Amino acid sequence: MDYKKHKEKAPKCVRCAVLVISDSRTESTDESGKLIKEKLHEKGHRVSFYTILRNEAEAIKEIVEELLVEDRIQVIITSGGTGASHKDITVETITPLLDKKLDGLGELFRFLTYQEIGTGSIMSRAMGGVAKGKIVLCFPGSLAATKLAMEQIILPELGHLVREAIR
Repeated sequence: MDYKKHKEKAPKCVRCAVLVISDSRTESTDESGKLIKEKLHEKGHRVSFYTILRNEAEAIKEIVEELLVEDRIQVIITSGGTGASHKDITVETITPLLDKKLDGLGELFRFLTYQEIGTGSIMSRAMGGVAKGKIVLCFPGSLAATKLAMEQIILPELGHLVREAIR
């Protein structure tokens, strides 16, 4: 079966959890989380869970582990904590929970980011993977990075990713 046929069989409505990792944002100042939710809704997807978490490994791990066994969640999208700072721990916290890494996701994100900002793209550690049949996507928290990730990577492949993760 070819790529287009696989993609056509993908679910049109995906149930998502959005986790914003930040020590400074609140629900009223969280532009990236708001954008993620808006973009998902525009394409007919559902946000079944949303929260803002501090850059604390135990809190992040606890929520992600709960979401990985939650039937109403198919995809976990994180925003923030993927940079080079000592506070950026999203990747280190979530990677051990993955069954498989989707290396192409981070590679594509960095390539697209390079086209926009140049060599600063090397500081992004955007990544994705599959855990317990669910897709986990981790992207930087800036508004520009969120827009790029949602429009050029996540939304075009979201249903297809879910279909492949549960096959």
